[in-house]
Amino acid sequence: MTHAARPAPTTAAPETFLTALRTQTSEPPPATGIPTWLWRLATAVHGELPPPDADAWAARLHDLLRTAGAPAGLRAVHVWQANTVLPLLAETTDTAVAADPDRATDKTVSADLHRSADTTVAATLHRAAAQGTPVDRDTWRSALHPVLLCLHEAAYDRASAYAEGHAGARDYALANGYSAAEADAYGHAYARLSSGANARAFAETHAEALGPALATAYAADDCLAYADAYPGAQLRAVVRATAARDDAPTVRRLAEGLLTALTTPQP
Repeated sequence: MTHAARPAPTTAAPETFLTALRTQTSEPPPATGIPTWLWRLATAVHGELPPPDADAWAARLHDLLRTAGAPAGLRAVHVWQANTVLPLLAETTDTAVAADPDRATDKTVSADLHRSADTTVAATLHRAAAQGTPVDRDTWRSALHPVLLCLHEAAYDRASAYAEGHAGARDYALANGYSAAEADAYGHAYARLSSGANARAFAETHAEALGPALATAYAADDCLAYADAYPGAQLRAVVRATAARDDAPTVRRLAEGLLTALTTPQP
């Protein structure tokens, strides 16, 4: 695979660029020269960072685009995924299992999901793509499916689903003559089953929808196809998936990693 030359540097004024990011427009202003996929990632990063950090990060992105121009192709995406996103996801999965051992034996979670913490295959494909060695759509799809399962299972709001399921089942039991202790136990049993099953369904639905779309984009180095695969929503899913971590600066790591990927020289 050969990568095209970068487009001309952005001519948008910093104030125009920042205003557009703040208003979360779905398409980049014409003067920016920024590809749609990068704009959608940038608006997601800006929206997730705290306000002072968000504007400082936007200024750095604008300066990068002004001096170096916008990226051509998806090489920066592959570098970012391999060096930032997938390591974060692997760390998050390991932390979640360690914090909740019941997840390791949850019957509602398939063997594929337990294996999905291993992001090695997907990371290897991303590194190869960044080096100019493409693979076909089916290879990408097989590698991405377990990773997407892992991401969206971790991003599912299991705590809220559990609390809602427990409250509803407990109240139902109380209304049907159970003692308070029996109703509480019934509520917990129901919540464990329902929240696990719902998390699995949530993960499977997203993996089935996104896997083919991302595989097509990556195999063809198709920037428009990647932009249509909701890259901003995927970034937000990573943020939600890592929200329970104690070492906190997930969004900053994603933001810094994206800037680094955009400036990584081609081999």
